[in-house]
Amino acid sequence: MKDQFPIIQIMDNQGNILDEKYEKRITEELAQSMYKHLLRIRTFDKKCISLQRQGRIGTYAPYEGQEASQVGSALALQEVDWLFPSYRDHGATMTFGHSLRNILLFWNGRNEGCVPANGRKIFPPGIPIATQLPHAVGAAYAEKRKGTKNASIVYFGDGATSEGDFHEGLNFASVLKAPVVFFNQNNHFAISVPLSKQMNTQTIAQKALAYDLRGIRIDGNDIFAVYFHTLASLEQARKGEGPTLIEAVTWRYGAHTTADDPTKYRDQSESDKRRENDPVLRLERLMKNKGWYTEEWKESLMLEASKEVDKAIEEMESFPAANPADMFDYVFEKPTWGIEQQKKDLLQLIRGEA
Repeated sequence: MKDQFPIIQIMDNQGNILDEKYEKRITEELAQSMYKHLLRIRTFDKKCISLQRQGRIGTYAPYEGQEASQVGSALALQEVDWLFPSYRDHGATMTFGHSLRNILLFWNGRNEGCVPANGRKIFPPGIPIATQLPHAVGAAYAEKRKGTKNASIVYFGDGATSEGDFHEGLNFASVLKAPVVFFNQNNHFAISVPLSKQMNTQTIAQKALAYDLRGIRIDGNDIFAVYFHTLASLEQARKGEGPTLIEAVTWRYGAHTTADDPTKYRDQSESDKRRENDPVLRLERLMKNKGWYTEEWKESLMLEASKEVDKAIEEMESFPAANPADMFDYVFEKPTWGIEQQKKDLLQLIRGEA
């Protein structure tokens, strides 16, 4: 099956364009915009890990190593499209226009963190694995019924493909020909479980065959492969040609979340080796080859990103601390006695009465 679903590249590890038909489409403006987004979301990610270690936000899911998959795919969207993220896809939502302050509020436990900025159609991050896939199909089908050309993209990891929601989502999308792109970031581990222990199929892309969908496998660290193939898949969806399952093969350098110790289940020296294929470094090499890059320009971008994130942190910390008891208020339309008792017990614990 790997022969049937080869990993598609447009740019190699040294920043050379492999397919000449993309030469004219890869402009200085496009490359510099992509690079700015990559540095911006990496800066955000690193600062969030520091915030969590300092106790200023809650448990956090880092995405370092997966930036090209998130930036490249989000840049392919139109402003009217829908984006359905998992808990690790705030790099994509940032690129699509989400407020940095609100993303930080989400990681600090406040409901405002689920509200997207600028009227963008960004679903709250899916914390239970794969639950956002059927929602994405539903939104896409609603757009089809309304007669628009708007599409949905839904993000998920390799572990999500072992969940029933994944299969239900693909099946409904196939039957309804919903304008949706299923964007899988295969980072090789579902928390601590390696891909080889959770599935017997050689690729994730081949799972599309069961539902008569297009399935493609791309180099998730090649931002041009991600961008152009996501763009093409979205355009096919808009034309009524059906959904696509994209498997973007990538790697997360660090922990599953800040509550996780990856050294318990994998050799972290592998992450060090894979930094040679880093998505940011790879685009940087292309830009150096083309004469589109200077160190001074990079430093200015990093300073700009750092200031933007610091401002968002300041705004986030100006909000009152989240009330943990809020979590009980919207579980059911009318709280059950059990929920009411749990809320009462928590409030007593907070007040030191327990």
